[in-house]
Amino acid sequence: MSRVAVVSVVLVALAGCAPRAAAPVAATPVLGGEVPGTRCDAGAAAALVGRAADASAAEAQRLSGARTVRRYATGDAVTMDYRADRLNVETDADGAIVKLSCG
Repeated sequence: MSRVAVVSVVLVALAGCAPRAAAPVAATPVLGGEVPGTRCDAGAAAALVGRAADASAAEAQRLSGARTVRRYATGDAVTMDYRADRLNVETDADGAIVKLSCG
């Protein structure tokens, strides 16, 4: 058998051993058709503006449906990356919520 034939047989055999890519797993929607943590509705938590962020950030996250929360003071430097599942909690110098937004 020639070298080319042997190499071809080995390559074909090895190709059969290659791992296959796993199929992506889709998130399961809950009642209402939404996947938890994939949306953010800052308006749902608007009543918390003016309250202390320390005591209200978790409630704001729950009300908005956001997966994560980014808290920062007015004037702080923040990244410009957009995340549809993130609630931004802007506070004043005293730690009170002045603005809620998603992104």
